[in-house]
Amino acid sequence: KHKINNGIIHLVLPYVSFSPLLCCPLGPTIATEVCNVNKQNKAGYTPIMLAALAAVETPEDMRVVEQLFTRGDVNAKASQAGQTALMLAVSHGRMGMVQALLAQGAEVNLQDDEGSSALMCASEHGHADIVKLLLAQPDCDTTLTDGDDSTALSIALEAGHNDIAVLLYAHANFSRGQAGVSARHSGSSLSSSGGRNNLE
Repeated sequence: KHKINNGIIHLVLPYVSFSPLLCCPLGPTIATEVCNVNKQNKAGYTPIMLAALAAVETPEDMRVVEQLFTRGDVNAKASQAGQTALMLAVSHGRMGMVQALLAQGAEVNLQDDEGSSALMCASEHGHADIVKLLLAQPDCDTTLTDGDDSTALSIALEAGHNDIAVLLYAHANFSRGQAGVSARHSGSSLSSSGGRNNLE
């Protein structure tokens, strides 16, 4: 029973259009937890990773996808290259999938076997809107480096995506500015506290 249902998932999800999904018993299968949505196919990808590549056309399709994401590990890595569902969705410009994965706890700073992060993937492929979304995540680290010691900024510049490079540069400067303000505020608070203690 498990093998049959896993086969159905892996058969349906690679299609570009998500409409065939509604014609198979995948939804009820997920709902009853009959299948193992973390099972990898021969290429090393889980149903969640394959779903991240799909182009969702209707709200009904997206609800099925979101249900799938809640039933498995959205941070699992493919066995061959170590990519996550978020990296795959980002690389293919699937904004809706990226939003859904982040909502289900996808970790933005995970790196694949070559050291690439989701932000690096978005920067390389020129997906500016997705870069903005990733930068809006509080824990997004723009200073990560891959196996070539490249950052998202250097990758964007090398790929000729100057608009994305500007976004990354501005974000880095803003973050440094915020850190400086926080440090000064902390130092000022400690100084004030020390002054009060001396008076006491």
